[in-house]
Amino acid sequence: MIEVGNEDPWKAIGASSVDATAARWLARRDRADWRAADQAELDTWLSASTAHMVTYLRLHDAWNRADRLAALRAPMRETPVVPDVHKRVSQPALKIAAVCILAAGMTAALTYRPVPRDVTYSTPIGGREVIALSDGSQVELNTNTILRISGGRSRTVTLDKGEAYFQIKHNAKHPFIVHAFGHRVTDLGTKFVVRGSGKRLEVALVEGRARVDAANTGVHQASAVLTPGDVAIAIDNTVSVTKKPATSLADQLAWRAGMLVFDRATLAEVAIQFNRYNSRKIVIADPAVAHLEIMGKFPVNDVALFGRVAKAVLGVNVADRGNEVVVSKSAGK
Repeated sequence: MIEVGNEDPWKAIGASSVDATAARWLARRDRADWRAADQAELDTWLSASTAHMVTYLRLHDAWNRADRLAALRAPMRETPVVPDVHKRVSQPALKIAAVCILAAGMTAALTYRPVPRDVTYSTPIGGREVIALSDGSQVELNTNTILRISGGRSRTVTLDKGEAYFQIKHNAKHPFIVHAFGHRVTDLGTKFVVRGSGKRLEVALVEGRARVDAANTGVHQASAVLTPGDVAIAIDNTVSVTKKPATSLADQLAWRAGMLVFDRATLAEVAIQFNRYNSRKIVIADPAVAHLEIMGKFPVNDVALFGRVAKAVLGVNVADRGNEVVVSKSAGK
């Protein structure tokens, strides 16, 4: 019922089956022969899972943006296009390809540049930047982040604010050291993410090994050597380590593709994460809804989409008040 032809651009980018199914539903709805029975089947699929609803609404936005892009580009076309009879591609398939590009994270907007000596990098709210180091290492800064890189031959950086993902070329004679929030992380051949605030440091190890040393406030300094899947929390002179599955770490790093992934997160937790990336803030005005849970995958900058999903899935009231999206309990509930 929802097939649009043999073309499947989603396979080329490794999209999930939910993404692919949602995209095919959108293509099917775009056709003139859409019937009430088709709508009933779509409604059944949407109601089967919150993830279905979230994905469909997210791609619906990208679908509409693809329409707008086509409309903007049409007047610029001066030379007629001669169809290739040997390679016919349906309009729905072309549109799905456009949605693939719009929904894939838009990482092409990131900037890559070599690092001079003694420099400070910062990203604005909602910004990201990739820094290529001279030794082949790479640091990716998340939203609202400040990183200082020491000059000379030192392989030392200081994360003053925010979050950064490190892919480090290991050198046993010259270890790479990250100072962050009063603590220290030493590379032992690693891919890891560092975030924190105040005196709290969080390090999640993706690959290799790293050592976390807590602030030296006592005679014995607390430390831990991390292996893949370990998440360390350093506060004062303590380091605690827990193990997380690879899927959880992948969700935590979804910001690198411009996305936020929530798995049964409360609305209060969702608001905190969205507000890191946007000047337009989510405000949970009613404590009665703060603990409601939601799951799904959202673009980091699409607060409006989150509002529509929360209203549709949880039945809450969502009010747009300019720079704020206010979430409260619906009347009669």
